Amino acid sequence: MTAAFNFHCPTEIEYGEGSLSTLPRLIARFQARHVLVVGDPGLVKAGLVQQVQDVLAAADVAHTVFTDLKSDPEVRSVVAGTALAKSVSADVVVAIGGGSAMDTAKGIGLMMALPGRIEDYFGIDRIERAGAPVIAIPTTAGTGSEVTVWSVLHDTDTDRKVVIGSPYICPRIALLDPRLSRSLPPSITAATGMDALTHAIESYVNQLCHPFVDATAEQAISLIGQHLRTAVAQGNNLQARGKMLIASSLAGMAFNRVRLGLVHAFSLPLGNKYHIPHGLVNGIMLPAVMAFNVPGNLAKYARIAQLLGEPTDGLSLREAAQRSVLAVEQLKADIGLTQTLSDFGLTADGFDEVIEEAMTSGNVAVNPRMPQHDDMRHMLQAAL
Repeated sequence: MTAAFNFHCPTEIEYGEGSLSTLPRLIARFQARHVLVVGDPGLVKAGLVQQVQDVLAAADVAHTVFTDLKSDPEVRSVVAGTALAKSVSADVVVAIGGGSAMDTAKGIGLMMALPGRIEDYFGIDRIERAGAPVIAIPTTAGTGSEVTVWSVLHDTDTDRKVVIGSPYICPRIALLDPRLSRSLPPSITAATGMDALTHAIESYVNQLCHPFVDATAEQAISLIGQHLRTAVAQGNNLQARGKMLIASSLAGMAFNRVRLGLVHAFSLPLGNKYHIPHGLVNGIMLPAVMAFNVPGNLAKYARIAQLLGEPTDGLSLREAAQRSVLAVEQLKADIGLTQTLSDFGLTADGFDEVIEEAMTSGNVAVNPRMPQHDDMRHMLQAAL
């Protein structure tokens, strides 16, 4: 019997090559007088923020650009962006970029319309109504932030990651245009692709998974297995870029309310303490966590192997499940993701501190297999 579950995806998705041109029409739905465009400095250099400005200017849409953000999005950027938005009477936010731009924009949209300070909304389901509309335009295929109920920020005052989780923080529209991801370097394409794969796999095997997660996660895993290698090797391949954008959004839908697993429990302390980019640390930890988790959900891991193209005919269920780990290791090798935790300065002496923080994550409780302290050490050692 299927347990009770909730599946909610309030974000409208617009997909297509060249679909950036539809942005003024989408903004017009909200009767906006002024738009705040949020993008990181790297996208300014790449000319992508200017592309958005050109589209808006051609349609006489008044707008102001905010680019004071880092790859690890900070609470202070939300505060600064909100102040700028209010100073120009902006009423819609357009975010272009990866998770940093989108998570920042979601926080800004929230604070443009709600009272108090951003700190008042840290946590889960602490928002009572929607903020200003956010239109999210992802240029990376990884975080899925364009469709998720989460905004993850770095609080520099406490040097910790904080989370805002609510359906009210979801972007109203996700605009997926494969042309905007063509300039993404191979290394970032690889790392963000592994981020999306981790989202799909962890939501698929965890204890809260339900049929809608099965459907979205399976499709995401299959698309990533088919197209990530090509997206890394041939950055101008719009079919591969487009399929990866779709996979990333599907994976975001999958984990939206069921949470993730041990990879993400590890990723927060490892990212905070050793400054490893989120997608990369997920890619580093994924095979080790999968190897530990396989006995907790043999059937699902066997299916992952099949979705990633591994031949499983004639194998036992356990043998087929173990093939999923090999498939992910081969995918990592093919896309050149060879870094390990030791490359970022982690040694065995730092394990206990990482484990202590990881075990406080809500992602541990939904993982398919409950770890002990020694299990966590073995996973870190395997990824060292």
